[in-house]
Amino acid sequence: MNIVISNSSDEPIYQQIINQIKEQILKGELTESEPLPSIRKLAKELNISVITTKRAYDELEREGFIVTVAGKGSFVATINKEIFRETKLKFVEDKMTEAIETAKAVGLTLEELQEMVKLLYEG
Repeated sequence: MNIVISNSSDEPIYQQIINQIKEQILKGELTESEPLPSIRKLAKELNISVITTKRAYDELEREGFIVTVAGKGSFVATINKEIFRETKLKFVEDKMTEAIETAKAVGLTLEELQEMVKLLYEG
């Protein structure tokens, strides 16, 4: 698992952890039942407070992305396929919204943006 914390980000550290773990799960980089580092180990690796890491793990568990087994640790949860698909769609929508806002800011037309998306999609 690879997490990079940015001290210059406006986003709280615990939220950065949440977002990066979610992204890795949605991309399939972290797979079902895969163990996550312990709260203490992750805090040490990132050089942050254990409380911050715990808050991130608690939120991920509340949202159904991970499960914690007492004495064994935290693991990537088995995700309902429908919910998983919805989450992926939301992820894509968020990224596309960001891209559209950037395209508008630099003056791209809808046609130019559509052509760019088509070229990128086709590889």
